[in-house]
Amino acid sequence: MNNTHHNPPGFARAYAAPLCGQFRILPEDFIVDEQMDIALSGTGEHLWLQVRKTSSNTDWVAIQLANIAGMAAKDVGYAGQKDRHAVTTQWYSLQLPGKADPDFSSLPPEIEILQQCRHDKKLRRGALSSNRFILTLRHCTGDFAQAESICQQIASHGVPNYYGEQRFGNEGGNVEKATRWFSGELRPKTRNQFSLYLSAARSWIFNHILAQRVAQGTWNQRLPGDVFMLEGSHAWFADDNAPNLQERLDTLDIHPSGVLWGKGELDSQGEARALESEQAAQFPILCAGLEKQGLKQERRALRIKVGEIGFEVLDAETLRLSFTLPPGAYATVLLEQLGEFTQAQPATVPRPAPNVLPTA
Repeated sequence: MNNTHHNPPGFARAYAAPLCGQFRILPEDFIVDEQMDIALSGTGEHLWLQVRKTSSNTDWVAIQLANIAGMAAKDVGYAGQKDRHAVTTQWYSLQLPGKADPDFSSLPPEIEILQQCRHDKKLRRGALSSNRFILTLRHCTGDFAQAESICQQIASHGVPNYYGEQRFGNEGGNVEKATRWFSGELRPKTRNQFSLYLSAARSWIFNHILAQRVAQGTWNQRLPGDVFMLEGSHAWFADDNAPNLQERLDTLDIHPSGVLWGKGELDSQGEARALESEQAAQFPILCAGLEKQGLKQERRALRIKVGEIGFEVLDAETLRLSFTLPPGAYATVLLEQLGEFTQAQPATVPRPAPNVLPTA
């Protein structure tokens, strides 16, 4: 079997990455605040909760909320998954037709409700506008001044929009499992595995296309035949050689895009199409499997516009980095542009014993 895509290598960097250090030593070293621009009506059968969670994954919190509300966890709405080894703020919604707001005072200590409000709609996946990150980086060595300068360059030029390594599972295992599935050697057992393997396969091909663009210096520049995506939108248009294309690229109003593999003809042309075809051709089993599963081709921007980037030296070996990313972008991908950061093994927070929660 072709094992060329078992362990994900570090994909090509766009910046010099002059630092080494550690992140996520403490949960509060990785803070994420979900940004929403939905005006809540104050009335309706959906109770929206803004929750701050510590060392807890999104689904576990949904289960705790559902247990108290007397509903199925699958009916709890949220906009996106948030990191477990972190302190994160995000919204949830509970559909409670004709019911009063539940008493959440028995929630485990890792879950804190910051505000609650009624609304007439469920919170849907992807409904957030952005995520605000504050990362504390410890045991740092290297050129701090150069790293700060890179942050200023990132503010102007963005970062490559790679999928983060968590997309691929432990040591890239989800890509290998997708290959074995498409080769007839295994079958996904659950719907979750099914979607994990499909997205890992697709993301793997995309990352190779992007890595080639980074290596040749065109991840943030026009390549003839490109397809451009509008900033903050899934809308795209083909390269028409319009006179203001370069200006729009320079101001991060549009971004070059790469294919998310599936059935159909490539929308790119010329040099851009040749590059996409050449990179995808390295993974014939993944491409054929994605097509057989009925996925249609889509596009993803090759570049992320990073908002409000801050760089603060706390002491001789501690840095604080802050920035805002659009949905679907990975903080760890930005971190890789600044250096080699290893993730400390976080101390696991003991879960409350089952009998701590009152039995209904």
